[in-house]
Amino acid sequence: MRPLHGEQGPWLLRVGETDVVLRTLTPRIDAEMIATGVAALTVAEEYGVPAPRLLGVDLEIPASVETVVGTTEWPQYGGPARVEAMLARVHVPLDPQADLPLLTRPIAVDDFARDRRDGRTQTTPLLRLADDVVQGMEPPATQKVFLHGDVWPGNVAWAGPTECVLIDWKSAGVGDPGVDFGELRKQMAITYGMKATGGSAYWDITAALNTPTVLWTAEATARRDGFLRDALRALGVAV
Repeated sequence: MRPLHGEQGPWLLRVGETDVVLRTLTPRIDAEMIATGVAALTVAEEYGVPAPRLLGVDLEIPASVETVVGTTEWPQYGGPARVEAMLARVHVPLDPQADLPLLTRPIAVDDFARDRRDGRTQTTPLLRLADDVVQGMEPPATQKVFLHGDVWPGNVAWAGPTECVLIDWKSAGVGDPGVDFGELRKQMAITYGMKATGGSAYWDITAALNTPTVLWTAEATARRDGFLRDALRALGVAV
């Protein structure tokens, strides 16, 4: 048994000759998140979505057990394109339901834009401008689909150079596909310095705004701000 997130769960367990992942309460994960993860993996299996398969559940504890599906070490080439193609398989039409709420931003447990708007945290002229822009827009009107809600490199498991699966479904829900695509583009920009290619400027800005004002390094903050400027320029906003 060993933890998969620092010294906290989830945990990788060896049961006989089989490895499984155990998810239960930690300082970061509450009972509602465990229930959302269970609901998401149930939907994923029903629709053949690339995700771990649920092996056992006890929401009284609460805890769940799921299959191990690969490694989070990214391939040298073609990773982002593979993940975008995989997301097309994730985004099956779905209505909000118990434990799978409507999502209007990625990682919906956080709302850094509101914290800045209400004066609870510091802001910057760029973040204030971007927030004013999206607050003055209507979200794109599209069919609601199944969403992972937290698409970043650490939540993509690779079974091979071309086959990937999304893990850690505690932030899942239903909404516009742009919630997932915008978060993926933002994460790739921050992590690898990649330029955004296509996509919806609205969702790119929404994803960028749902980050702390100052990220873990100056370089990460600069990359986030560069991504945000590109998205604003795509809307014709001078920055």
